[in-house]
Amino acid sequence: MSERVVFEYALLRVVPRIERGECFNAGVLVYCRAKSFVAARTHLDEDKLRALDPEADAAGVRAALRAVEGVCAGGKAAGQAGLDDAGRRFRWLIAPRSTVVQPGPVHTGLTVDPEAEAERLLALLVR
Repeated sequence: MSERVVFEYALLRVVPRIERGECFNAGVLVYCRAKSFVAARTHLDEDKLRALDPEADAAGVRAALRAVEGVCAGGKAAGQAGLDDAGRRFRWLIAPRSTVVQPGPVHTGLTVDPEAEAERLLALLVR
């Protein structure tokens, strides 16, 4: 059996109307220092979005979620943050940046496979 390592994760929440404070989970960020791993898994439930704000910009929210995935993937296409190491990208992403797509608090756990953990958390906490 592989050794379990510490990982951190934060949910990505969609807050369509900030003045109402209503939100729902639309993704998860996972970071594992021991494996130099950072990834985002997202899923936008448009029915939930429309229930909270019938005039919400679903394409804009989807683009914001894709941008988070892009920063996790790294590289020049992700801008300056995409050139940083995995830990700095994760820290950059968990800092509040948007009123519509917001990171939640950071939690920790143990895993043998951070990528599988990202999928598990998406299924458990988002879908």
